[in-house]
Amino acid sequence: MTDKLTVSVLGTGIMGAAMARNLARAGHTVRAWNRTRDKAEPLADDGAWVADTPADAVRGADVVLTMLYDGEAVLDVMRQAAPALAEGTAWVQSTTAGVDAISGLATLASEHGLVFYDAPVLGTRQPAEAGQLLVLAAGPQAGRDTVTPVFDAVGARTVWTGEDGAQGSATRLKLVANSWVLAATNATGEVLALAQALGVDPQGFFDAIAGGPLDMGYLHAKAGLILDGRLTPPAFAVSTAAKDARLIVEASRRAGIRLDVAEAGAARLARAAAQGHGEEDMAAAYYASFDEDADA
Repeated sequence: MTDKLTVSVLGTGIMGAAMARNLARAGHTVRAWNRTRDKAEPLADDGAWVADTPADAVRGADVVLTMLYDGEAVLDVMRQAAPALAEGTAWVQSTTAGVDAISGLATLASEHGLVFYDAPVLGTRQPAEAGQLLVLAAGPQAGRDTVTPVFDAVGARTVWTGEDGAQGSATRLKLVANSWVLAATNATGEVLALAQALGVDPQGFFDAIAGGPLDMGYLHAKAGLILDGRLTPPAFAVSTAAKDARLIVEASRRAGIRLDVAEAGAARLARAAAQGHGEEDMAAAYYASFDEDADA
């Protein structure tokens, strides 16, 4: 097979749109669909063909890439798309769908003769737009030559976690990584809120930890968004982070462990979304420290 493919991207939000653009820039034929068509329309300027339905988007595709909100959305959209796909088509499932959803998605793939790849990505808006995502992937060795050009177009590196996408090993690793990201995000918001409440200049805190093992670039990046009021457009929205946090908590409970920080973090993100910050960057979980909105 040529390394120039026809790739259908289902879901063109922050991540899906960036991935579609990078696929087009790499010379692949891109067919895009989004439930709200207006969000997909700008991709036409990048050479993508925007479809009216999932079935129209995937007809004739070599690879289908799903980047939707959650597992339920993926199942719904792929049920509409799958009948238009040829047997043996590769399905790259990049939505953070959660452990429980993977088996159902893999079953749907098997029913339609699709080759299923569990392939979530690590990264937010900026690395997505730069084609520098980290792809976590699980799926059969025999079909990897087909999906590798897709991974190379959207990511800087691919980490293979297994031969069977249905086992969800890549999704499990994604949830572990996201648990750390969300904990660090929530901690950043809380340390700034505490500093404000105690009358401490946040710069004093940054100076105290500078250059030591407690210092980290991610802290400064997210704190800067809060302090400078640059929460839109989001690199990763509060509402999506809240969904991922819920998936982490559900997975931990099913595994029989208790994650106190993750559970509190999920509640914190949900509270920020309820306060009206759902479409802002996930750093806006900072506002969950206050009964009403407060200026950073």
